[in-house]
Amino acid sequence: MKVLLATKKPFVSKAVSEIQHIIETAGHQFDKIEKYTEKSQLLDAIKDADAVIVRSDIIDREVIDAAPQLKLIVRAGAGYDNVDLNAATERDICVMNTPGQNANAVAELVFGMLIYVLRNYFDGSTGTELKGKRLGLYAFGNVAKMVAKIARGFDMPVYAYSPIMTEDDLRKEGEYGVIPANSAEELFENSDIVSLHMPLLEDTRRCVNYHLLSRMPDNGILVNSARKEVINEDDLMRIMEERPNFRYITDIQPDKHDEFAAKFPKRYFATPKKTGAQTLEANINAGLAAAKQIVAFFKNGDETFRVNPK
Repeated sequence: MKVLLATKKPFVSKAVSEIQHIIETAGHQFDKIEKYTEKSQLLDAIKDADAVIVRSDIIDREVIDAAPQLKLIVRAGAGYDNVDLNAATERDICVMNTPGQNANAVAELVFGMLIYVLRNYFDGSTGTELKGKRLGLYAFGNVAKMVAKIARGFDMPVYAYSPIMTEDDLRKEGEYGVIPANSAEELFENSDIVSLHMPLLEDTRRCVNYHLLSRMPDNGILVNSARKEVINEDDLMRIMEERPNFRYITDIQPDKHDEFAAKFPKRYFATPKKTGAQTLEANINAGLAAAKQIVAFFKNGDETFRVNPK
């Protein structure tokens, strides 16, 4: 079987070499395309692939149609909205992700960004501390759980709400010490800082709106390390205009990045590029997990991490 590693934003070299070793040791052919600039390059590279590993690369219907032998797509990371699941399912192609492999890297970034902003970008002026501030986690997957663990070290009360988990489910996650909220409204009302950790689905698109944001304190902080599309940008702009102390911190530049930056230069921070999973450890963890899942799939049909219907 031919396995293609297709990454416009490459893995670190150590991860690539270990991925290649896993694939070739299992008897498969390995190929890669990195830092490609045109979609046509990806279309050409994938035409004879049986499996492909991607990161944030767009695998749409055109790409899938260009790969008649393709049987497996593995997204090295948790989110998989960059893959056309319908087109893959129509072709009986299995789509997998690698949940949890980037979780610690993203969680650490949440606190790195918070400290940077709360200390006024290290400009020497008086900032504020995290200790004692109420942290709300919207969704409670792998990243949110790591955020909750780290927050305990800052002595922060942690609230959590998940649309797919009951209060009893959240209480059973005792090792994380979270206080369950029974609604998104309750979460926002009881949090000085809300950190977003939901996947991008039709139900979550633009779900963070004025209705929720208006329930936060006047000096509230919204942190987004999930997807830009989960926020209603017009509603967020309105809140920041109405509340001169409200802040927005994000690892994904919004569509209205320039407008946010111009209007709220001291209250808005966005990383230049999405960097949550950009650590040596996360690269290696996600890449190796993807390679091992491919080997298991071709060896014994293992579809443990399948995300699309059969």
